[in-house]
Amino acid sequence: MGYRFSLVLSREITDEESAVLREAGCSAAVFGTGSLPANAEVNVTSMDFDDTVSPTLAVAIESALEAVKEVPGLSVPGLTVPVQPAGPADEEPKVVAGEVIEEVAAEVIEEVAAEVIEEVAAEVAGEVAAEVAGKKPAAGKATARKSAPRKKAEITAGSD
Repeated sequence: MGYRFSLVLSREITDEESAVLREAGCSAAVFGTGSLPANAEVNVTSMDFDDTVSPTLAVAIESALEAVKEVPGLSVPGLTVPVQPAGPADEEPKVVAGEVIEEVAAEVIEEVAAEVIEEVAAEVAGEVAAEVAGKKPAAGKATARKSAPRKKAEITAGSD
């Protein structure tokens, strides 16, 4: 697997133009026809690449664009590049001090995560213990005490 990308050409090309593109460096491209996304009435040719020769994605795309310039009146209104690895697929993982970087990174992440979990658990346990030990209830919380009932005074009208 190499660098994958697609070019949408400005129009549908002829067999002769296809031969020119193949000779100009697009021999591995897969040609297809379709329409412009913005205008379904315009038929265009698309070129799908899976470049296993170029050292970088940028070099692969630039090579394809240079090949298109070999056909008079042809341009590239569309380029699609799907998500892909940062480097060539056949590249071996980097090794540091005899260990594969990905494995070392995973171990470090696990250790840090375990430390963070322990610290958070200790903080939460301390807060819960303080609440249970009888610290003042938080503002706005109801208490278990009941207020004493108020006595009503009777008012009597005197007769004079």
